[in-house]
Amino acid sequence: NGGAPSTQTFRSCAELNAVYPGGIARTGTTGNLVSGSLKPFGVTPLFDDALYQANRSRDGDADGIACEK
Repeated sequence: NGGAPSTQTFRSCAELNAVYPGGIARTGTTGNLVSGSLKPFGVTPLFDDALYQANRSRDGDADGIACEK
């Protein structure tokens, strides 16, 4: 399907990362918050607000990236 990603909710980060290896981020997120410091992305996430909102519970450190690597 050539359309936009569906707004599916993943059951775990393992399941999410199988599809989106870098996780899912809110649009405008510029880095990965690690111990209070903004770091470059290890693996660039997919930027999709709707998909991020559907999986926001997977963003344990509330940095705008669900299941970041």
